[in-house]
Amino acid sequence: MDTKNLKLFLNLANSLHFGRASEMSHLSVSALSRNIMQLEASLGVKLFERDNRSVSLTKAGKDFIHYANETINQWDIIRSSLQENSRTLSGELSVYCSVTASYSFLYDILRKFRLKYPQVEIKLHTGDSDHAITKTLSGTEDITMGAMPEKLPQGVTFQPIASSELLFIAPNESPHLIELANTQEPHKIQSSWERIPMILSEQGVARKSINEWFNAMAVNPKIYAQVAGNEAIVSMVSLGFGIGIVPEIVLRNSPLKNAVTVVNPPKKLAAFNIGLFTLDKKLKNPLVRAFWDLNR
Repeated sequence: MDTKNLKLFLNLANSLHFGRASEMSHLSVSALSRNIMQLEASLGVKLFERDNRSVSLTKAGKDFIHYANETINQWDIIRSSLQENSRTLSGELSVYCSVTASYSFLYDILRKFRLKYPQVEIKLHTGDSDHAITKTLSGTEDITMGAMPEKLPQGVTFQPIASSELLFIAPNESPHLIELANTQEPHKIQSSWERIPMILSEQGVARKSINEWFNAMAVNPKIYAQVAGNEAIVSMVSLGFGIGIVPEIVLRNSPLKNAVTVVNPPKKLAAFNIGLFTLDKKLKNPLVRAFWDLNR
């Protein structure tokens, strides 16, 4: 069974950009376009609306995402189940995590997995860890890595592998900001923190924690920037734009760690768990199950 066109469809549906989808698919843009047109012709409907500037899913395209994911998943399950009889697993396993997680945690995990299952091909994709659950729910990735939310979405399972503190960091060259952030006198905390330009994550566990922190401190924050990706926060702080909040694991592995100072706020943020996500139903796939069980 050839599921190539289904995978190409999902790559384009996920990125909505022919250039990025072609890179993910290791095809030229023209070859990707031809395959998508062949798929549309076989279905008798348009899956995408496209012009010179944009790509969007049609109603049929949105409906087809579920079918494509389910078909690929079921094919992987039956193929892997049949292979279990020969005790040899092969096929593709897609994994998503942040750049920091890829060398902080995933390197050792993948090394063990490759030694035990050398015929399984790992497709590693990197990006903002706050997108991990979204990519899990969409079915575009088999395994993702990110921070454990307060409540898991239905149908998603989580396996913790580490924990990390959330740290407040300030630029070394801004002693005034460091002094404001280190204020411990209760009557000065609110006014001090409302003068600090903040660089925050757009979403995710870290953003939720800092929002709760501001509420507890009765602080109306002065937000300088909201960015995607913790690595970008370290960069902006090191350039002197303000104070940011990042996981300790990100700061520890950052090439800019010596350009920032960890400050001591009046109240620390709670640590959070980092781990793996997958859909419950994907654990029926022997490839996903093998990866999952290897890290228990």
